Amino acid sequence: MTPLPTPQQLRYLVTLAETGHFGRAAAACAVSQSTLSAGILVLERQLNAQILDRSAGKHVVFTSLGHELVGKARAALAAVAAVAEAADAARAPMTGPLRLGIIPTIGPFLLPRLMPSLRRDYPALKLLLREDQTERLLDQLDGGQLDVLLLAEPCACAGAETLAVIRDEFCAALPKDHPLAARESVPVAALAAERFLLLEDGHCLRDQVLAVCGAGGRAGDFAATSLHTLIQMVAGGLGVTLVPRLALAAGITAGTDVVVRRLEGAGGWRTISLAWRIGSPRVAEYRALWPLIAAAAAV
Repeated sequence: MTPLPTPQQLRYLVTLAETGHFGRAAAACAVSQSTLSAGILVLERQLNAQILDRSAGKHVVFTSLGHELVGKARAALAAVAAVAEAADAARAPMTGPLRLGIIPTIGPFLLPRLMPSLRRDYPALKLLLREDQTERLLDQLDGGQLDVLLLAEPCACAGAETLAVIRDEFCAALPKDHPLAARESVPVAALAAERFLLLEDGHCLRDQVLAVCGAGGRAGDFAATSLHTLIQMVAGGLGVTLVPRLALAAGITAGTDVVVRRLEGAGGWRTISLAWRIGSPRVAEYRALWPLIAAAAAV
């Protein structure tokens, strides 16, 4: 029978894949580079398999089997961590570290209202935050680096369990002199021919806006890195966009010449949801966050 890898060996493997460099991986694992290299070599001998392509010289290049093993190693480390998490959750729920991932189109607008209630209701909870795009957050959730996410659906969330918190409606954001600004509300169909300003690729809000308005062929030449930049582009008369009500309630258009109008038509919203690994032992804790997040997100 093939000897089982140790958690330390799996940690070396995953960290090397994440950093792509032996020195940085060793530093992240708090060991010497020679110790990490030897650990990977021992793992290859135990498994009787080639994990790294050593013909690549100093570059870290994984074989196809190596890539597969990295994925399995992430899942194994998450399962090992879940053992300790289950004990912690049973002994003292809603205490200690909670690693929360949140997307950039939610974090700046929700967290200022959510944090005071979290500190009040769960003073022993130590919240550790990571802001990133949806795909990368889901990868970190799957790999055990994060415990729970706050994201916007629809998204590619396969492999995670989700709990819808609140529906976040879209509004049309227009330059002040735009013809549609004279209306009290804007039909979705009236925006189909407009030049749309969008976030960069990778932001789920970009895909959600395009899905609502079918504006793929009318996307502007430039993309923004944040909603704040997007609003400034609208104010400059470069085009129109859709903005979530959560961001509007936080005052994202304050002090600008942007006109906001209610959107008419089906599907003009996104759903803010919690997401966690299927089978996580802390599900009850994540669900306990629902009323606090819903109250903070209500606009």
